[in-house]
Amino acid sequence: MKRYSTLFFPLLLFAAIMNSGCTKNPKLFAAGFTEGDEKGLTIFEFNSRNGNLEMISENDIGPNPSYFCYSDKNNLFYAINEVMDFNGEFGGGLTTLKYDPESCQFTKKDEILVPYGGPCFISFSPDSSHLFVANYPNGSVVVVKLDDYGIPLVVTDTILYDKTEPDNSHAHMILHDPAGKYVYVTDLGLNKIYIYSFDASSGELIQTENGLVSLPAGSGPRHFTFNDDGSKLYLINEHGSTIMVFNVNENGSLSLVQTVPTLDGNYIERNACGDIHIGKDGRFLYGSNRGENTIVVFKIADDGLLTLEGRVPCGGKWPRNFVIDPSGKFLLVGNQNTNEISVFKINKKTGIPEKKGENYPRKGAACLKFY
Repeated sequence: MKRYSTLFFPLLLFAAIMNSGCTKNPKLFAAGFTEGDEKGLTIFEFNSRNGNLEMISENDIGPNPSYFCYSDKNNLFYAINEVMDFNGEFGGGLTTLKYDPESCQFTKKDEILVPYGGPCFISFSPDSSHLFVANYPNGSVVVVKLDDYGIPLVVTDTILYDKTEPDNSHAHMILHDPAGKYVYVTDLGLNKIYIYSFDASSGELIQTENGLVSLPAGSGPRHFTFNDDGSKLYLINEHGSTIMVFNVNENGSLSLVQTVPTLDGNYIERNACGDIHIGKDGRFLYGSNRGENTIVVFKIADDGLLTLEGRVPCGGKWPRNFVIDPSGKFLLVGNQNTNEISVFKINKKTGIPEKKGENYPRKGAACLKFY
């Protein structure tokens, strides 16, 4: 009897821990482009031990939810609908949904029209009182004020970058720095980076004194990321297939210190870089090549400069977006043209992603995030 008790109570304790939710796995939210009545968002449970994905739910969050962000405070999910006509009006869409973490289901709370249309990126203002949206077709950015419960109230600012020939401009990303002092916008069409301060009381973006960086013709600045302390900005260029490293100065201005190619020197076909992220430990930087269909890996030196570590096939075609899981052990790629998600385990020593198992279906995969 004594031996039985010795074995029984540890098992009972383990079962209690399992049932308490302490071992709940992170959820992967994967959105993509849609046709007809297709559902634009899939939620997967991610096993952070072996990298496996298990689909939990599929959700209708409007047409073409190509990017999104989430408020933990209000359990609200904000999806931009990358269309030029939303509910019969010229413009894009911003759909707000209440998320239930227990059922992994959504309830629509609000939807508003985004001026100029074709929104492709959304993020929060530094104090989370507003949303920032970048529109690709007619290059522009939009600021949306939220009420005390996180519901969009009104558009407080719009900036159209080329009023004469708006199709020349393609705003692709808008994001504030880690300290929340400045807001950066990449314009792929005009080959520029705009730098703003943000007035939360008026909801307006104010261009800083040195708030314009002009890049070489053909660069096509797309996405960017900061290191943890915000002293470096890493930019991936869609057309130029390069990554640029900038020093971030005290006034928010940028100084270019390095440019490195993302492609193998033998690759001569069309390529369009997609996404860029830094690993959880800050030692490696990753970029995606759409065309060469690879993930390129750079080691980050103590001074923030990059050295090529290698590149690997992305597991499909057209890696528009990728994400690193909360543990930092896995990298997951959304391959848009082959409608699938590929999972890689990151080699801790080299930083190189190593493919794991089969791919997981997700139509028009465009945005992957963990929550």
